[in-house]
Amino acid sequence: MITVFQRSHARTLAALAFSVLLSASALAQTSQAPAQQQKPEPQPLQPVQQQPGSSPAHPTFTLTTNVNEVDLVFTVTDSHGNFVKNLKESDFALLDDHRAPAAVYSFTQQTQLPLRLGILVDTSTSIRERFQFEQQAVTNFLLQVLRPKTDKAFVEGFDEAPNFILNWSNNLDALTSAIQDLHPGGGTALYDAVYSACRDKLLNAASGPIYVRRAIILVSDGDDNQSHAYLTDAIKECQRAQTAIYAVSTDTDPTPDPGDDILRKMAEETGGRAFFPRVITKLPASFNSVEDELRSQYALVYKPADFKANGQFRSIYLYCLDRKYKVHAMKGYFTPKLE
Repeated sequence: MITVFQRSHARTLAALAFSVLLSASALAQTSQAPAQQQKPEPQPLQPVQQQPGSSPAHPTFTLTTNVNEVDLVFTVTDSHGNFVKNLKESDFALLDDHRAPAAVYSFTQQTQLPLRLGILVDTSTSIRERFQFEQQAVTNFLLQVLRPKTDKAFVEGFDEAPNFILNWSNNLDALTSAIQDLHPGGGTALYDAVYSACRDKLLNAASGPIYVRRAIILVSDGDDNQSHAYLTDAIKECQRAQTAIYAVSTDTDPTPDPGDDILRKMAEETGGRAFFPRVITKLPASFNSVEDELRSQYALVYKPADFKANGQFRSIYLYCLDRKYKVHAMKGYFTPKLE
């Protein structure tokens, strides 16, 4: 999840010395001709030192008038797919729109972030035979993950069109009933479902001075034959809504399918992951992996070097200096556009 927001002018002055140092060390231009210049390399992240008496970094979702910052939530896995915890900010390097950040304000491990989950379930005819088992797996996932005091979710089924069954709720009985009310039949409008979930629900899901983790739990085989939106449209809308996709494939064919690539791309571009159990009885294990990921996250707050509130897309390249670890983070974000 990425949230763009701003801090006070005093905070800008506190970070100025660090900003100059970090930018210079990461992005210093050589005297070579342009054709010979090397792409700037990210440097290990270092937090800004707080001035005595200044307020510690704290998350907010309001835009004021001064310093622009980015809030990035991500996970790290090893070569076996296990989550790596207890890493430090100096273990990572970052480029925002091909430039090192001007300042890093905070780096923390967040295991109990409030969740805002969109439960998107494919109800097309192609999954009819295994649909009941999928319903139960999704229901069990919600019962395990959702904490009514802090978390909320909505339920959306989709066949030839998206169908919102239940709006935002923290009532587990209502959520599980909504999942049981889904019935298979019709074509598949996967891209439309993801697009509408982000545009209509997740884009404005966060409010108040708290971090939240926005995610879509997508249960589908990845096929689409009815959407008006394109795959790129769905991904961009997720990035605008700062929402990660966790896709659990329902395809039981062991042969690779084009739908697998669709689910994988959706997940990778939005900072989530895709799971392919292949055997229907292994669905619960995939949902357990999603739960582990949602509780194994890092949160990084930084100031881009040349941020402009122009509504444009900015790329993010975050990696671990120990290359045996893989970072799962959103590939970029859209800045707010100030009128």
